[in-house]
Amino acid sequence: MSPVLYGQLAGFYFFYFAYIGAFAPYFSLYLDAIGYGAAAIGVLMAVPQGMRIVAPHLWGFLADRSARRVRVAFLAGLVGSICYLGVFLSTAWWWLFGCIALWSFFWSAALPLMEATTLDHLGKRAADYGRIRLWGSVGFIATVIGVGWLLDHSGIAMLLVIVGATMVGTLLTVWRVPEVHHDGPADDDQPIGRALRRPEVVALISACLLMAVAHGPYYTFFSIHLVAHGYSKSAIGWMWAVGVIAEIGVFACLPWLYRIISARALLMLSFAIAVLRFVLIGWVSYVPAVLFIAQLMHAASFGTFHSVALASVHRLFRGRNQARGQAVYSSLSFGLGGTLGGLGSGVAWEWLGPSGTFGAAAACAALGLFVLWVWYPKQQS
Repeated sequence: MSPVLYGQLAGFYFFYFAYIGAFAPYFSLYLDAIGYGAAAIGVLMAVPQGMRIVAPHLWGFLADRSARRVRVAFLAGLVGSICYLGVFLSTAWWWLFGCIALWSFFWSAALPLMEATTLDHLGKRAADYGRIRLWGSVGFIATVIGVGWLLDHSGIAMLLVIVGATMVGTLLTVWRVPEVHHDGPADDDQPIGRALRRPEVVALISACLLMAVAHGPYYTFFSIHLVAHGYSKSAIGWMWAVGVIAEIGVFACLPWLYRIISARALLMLSFAIAVLRFVLIGWVSYVPAVLFIAQLMHAASFGTFHSVALASVHRLFRGRNQARGQAVYSSLSFGLGGTLGGLGSGVAWEWLGPSGTFGAAAACAALGLFVLWVWYPKQQS
């Protein structure tokens, strides 16, 4: 891969995850500042996840039919950015709900389509994906830290401008990425329904959904859990950062890992480490050293897992089905799985308490490991 193409793809990941780093941790603070309660904020913040269940399938279908993934991602992102401008016009709840739903619907095209494009550009060097994707983690960390500092020194309304700026940056980088044109053999283009019914596809997507469910309590209640154990907000912020920094490390090491261990074994190892991680968070997080180690395990429970799963999906969905394959992975794992995990963790928190909730997360990861062990064939290594 040429340095220019590497820079173009890395730029996309940097700005896209800078957008996530600005929106996900801080938009709820904006909603709180303009007077909304917890229930109203919870619904508004759940809208983007809900859009990720349905919308990627449409964008994947359009991209595969047109063979213009980058153009579809750019045009959808452009319309989504225009919809985002509505947040500057009113703070009425239903208006904000409509704006978030619209911009999330269109912006849900960007990641799965650009992931498929990145893997196509890499070709047989899929192990190098991590060295490009790590720039997304860099963008996320830089934005989380920078926006937090900036909001301490300016009004919360500045957040709206920052989120919009990251959208513009993402669009500019998408525009510069070249398309990949497919002229593959006809047997690569089997009907998408047939590809989805293959046992190895069902096993992989099912396991990925379970991993996303397992992370629901972590993304929803991790900070609250640490506050209850007496950690300061500054310490909590650094614990979040430790996980993402560890993720960057594993992205950089992926080519070496692929040389010494199979993709199937890497997936199963990431699930096994996730089980241990959630047990430690649930029962021993009051010990800072143990919590630090648990956060380092994010390198496996997300970094290795996501990278290997993404490459596996790209391999299982051939030819013009690749964008829809990434859409299936995105919508069923991060969309449906993330939504179920978030909503389920709220119920579990009330009935089982913190330790029981993270124990349930560990059980979901263990079930995903079992699915891979029994139904995901060794030939997929």
